[in-house]
Amino acid sequence: MSGSPIQTSTPSKLMLTPDKDALLAEFQGKPIQGLRTPAAVIDRSIFAQNCARMHETAKQWDASFRAHVKTHKTAEGVRLQLASRSDATHAVVVSTLMEAWGIVDAGLVTEGVVKDILYGLPVAVNKVADLTALAEVLARSGASVRILIDNPEQIKFLEEFANKSGSTRKWSTFMKVRAGDKRAGLDPSSPEFRVLLELAIESPIIEVFGFYCHAGGSYSSTSQGEASKYLSSEVNAVNDAAGLGLSILEQDGKQQDKQHFILSVGSTPTAHAATVESRAKLNALLNGRLELHAGNYPLLDLQQLHTSMIDRSRIAQKVLATVVSYYPGRGADGTDEALCDAGAIAMSKDTGPSGSFGEVVGKTWKLGRVSQEHGILTRDGATTPADADKLDIGEVVQIVGQHACLTLAAYPWYYVVDSSDGSNPSVVADVWVPWKGW
Repeated sequence: MSGSPIQTSTPSKLMLTPDKDALLAEFQGKPIQGLRTPAAVIDRSIFAQNCARMHETAKQWDASFRAHVKTHKTAEGVRLQLASRSDATHAVVVSTLMEAWGIVDAGLVTEGVVKDILYGLPVAVNKVADLTALAEVLARSGASVRILIDNPEQIKFLEEFANKSGSTRKWSTFMKVRAGDKRAGLDPSSPEFRVLLELAIESPIIEVFGFYCHAGGSYSSTSQGEASKYLSSEVNAVNDAAGLGLSILEQDGKQQDKQHFILSVGSTPTAHAATVESRAKLNALLNGRLELHAGNYPLLDLQQLHTSMIDRSRIAQKVLATVVSYYPGRGADGTDEALCDAGAIAMSKDTGPSGSFGEVVGKTWKLGRVSQEHGILTRDGATTPADADKLDIGEVVQIVGQHACLTLAAYPWYYVVDSSDGSNPSVVADVWVPWKGW
């Protein structure tokens, strides 16, 4: 059923050098069921609705919002994240410099869509020259680059770079704060954090802009209450850090008001938990201005579904796969199994509480096992599937995976549909080409 959609003697040329105009000429208006598989499909309408909801959440929480672009890595997605029917923002987080330069090359900075880019990893010595060049380009449009710091060595090599290059640039910096997880950042109550913060405040090339926290552990939440607890722990961590910063400034005779620092908190589950009620329950008087950040929220996935913070109708991405073989009775308890052409590279090797790598939309089948380029579809329940639940060789199925960020990273482009188009909700309306590399 799927066949090859590329009618040319050199199909690899289009695949190796994806060009949006060429892809649109090839695929726009075609039914998604006829696409070459595996294929990543995004519903633009659901994506936009999710962005609007997040803007509403930030407004309810009286916070600014910073959109992480790492899940989709596209200009089209950034535009939807920053301007919705509910609100607009101009601040983003990037996980790679390629994303930052993609934003620049797409004209989003010169147009004023993006005015504030945070490079979302603690700064590395081999990125300083790149970030300097990026900052110079953004400054021409009145936009800013911000960095993360969580180690004194980072301040040291930034100062060394400034001395060697003769630069007088002051780096606008978030201090990376740890709140429970052990991915990056320092505990704000630790002696190491105080030493780092004092060095940053004293440094002639650092301007402490705020404190940044990401509660990675929040993805294990299964309720609003659990996610709210993670959110509160994030806020308390950055608030304590900012309080320490204000006390150090006061000791140095640099007294500042409590709006001096930005307190940036969030992950998709904790940002979803940021309600008026949770805002009112904050115990501490804030030592700065709140900022929410999140990245997975426009697309969502089975992991986010498991948090109980969303329902299935809000998942905006899926993978198309073709059933290539079928094995009656081969599975557990005599259940059937099937082979599809979407494996670990197409779906990632993340599993959720169900233990599967993905779920087939509209059927009881799951992606139960994966190899590099193929997956095994399995079933729970009755040995013989009902007629409506059968899989046929050549059938194209839609699979929602566990982790949208890693799944989408596999694809050179995404096919975009629009479910708000009542006449053509399952045809290609657009093609988005993500920024690849680091």
